[in-house]
Amino acid sequence: MSEVIALKVDVDTERGTREGVPALVRLLEEFGVPATFLFSLGPDNTGKAVSRIFRPGFFKKVSRTSVVETYGVRTLLNGTLLPAPHIGRRNTDVLRSVQARGFEVGIHCYDHYRWQDHLFRMSPEQTRAEFNKARGEFMRIFGCEARTAGAPGWQASMASKQVYDDAGLYYASDCRGESAFLPRIGGETFKVLEIPTTLPTLDELLGRPEFPEEVIVPHYLKLLREDRPNVLTIHAEIEGGRQMPLFCSFLLAAFDRGCRFVRMEELADGILAGGKTPPACDVVMDAIDGRSGTVATQAGTVGVVA
Repeated sequence: MSEVIALKVDVDTERGTREGVPALVRLLEEFGVPATFLFSLGPDNTGKAVSRIFRPGFFKKVSRTSVVETYGVRTLLNGTLLPAPHIGRRNTDVLRSVQARGFEVGIHCYDHYRWQDHLFRMSPEQTRAEFNKARGEFMRIFGCEARTAGAPGWQASMASKQVYDDAGLYYASDCRGESAFLPRIGGETFKVLEIPTTLPTLDELLGRPEFPEEVIVPHYLKLLREDRPNVLTIHAEIEGGRQMPLFCSFLLAAFDRGCRFVRMEELADGILAGGKTPPACDVVMDAIDGRSGTVATQAGTVGVVA
């Protein structure tokens, strides 16, 4: 038996869509690796994220991860000193090409900044309207409804989970955790299967003294397990940019180990096969090692990277 790995690609910015996505598609095709791309589909308001300076751990993460080199000055001014470019309209052909080349596609969000930073200030009606804008843009681009979504910054609420249920998604990936489950928030269990990210993201490891670059790939290999799907979230702006050589090293090491890569929807097919009902688990907002703020976490799992 070998470990199973699913790659979820979060695409946060216009630059990541325009430059990082095509670079990742070429690399993944070269390796013959499937992946699930989740797109931000509306305005790129990355510059407004400066408000996160008040979150615990924000400055430490910025200093570790070379934010300016990763995202570029232009992106860090989007929505403030510079107009917010509309990602979906500017990059329709890029997005369509990802699906045309056989990769799974889904929704990350409409406005990344608005969802990640303001979800818990939105009313249920505002949450629905925000997600429906993403659904509408997805329909315009791909000609069909999205079957999956994964929230920016792993931010999930009762309202957002209800919106997913009403949209009839096949599965979602909003949380950090250990195993697939039906999300329960405030005592209410929702219908859309949650397949959480189970491995740390690269930006949670980079720049930490205990994780010099030469130990990151061996660390990932140490975390892989045979008794569950290993879900790794990567970012078009990071693994599709300046950290692509490190990501290549991971792919090579995983193949050498005999790992098998699958699409996220393949995981969902196996979990739901034969009408099986996954267990319900509480979703709590919790801190996770290496990331600022709090994220939606499967209760009973530990938000650490080692």
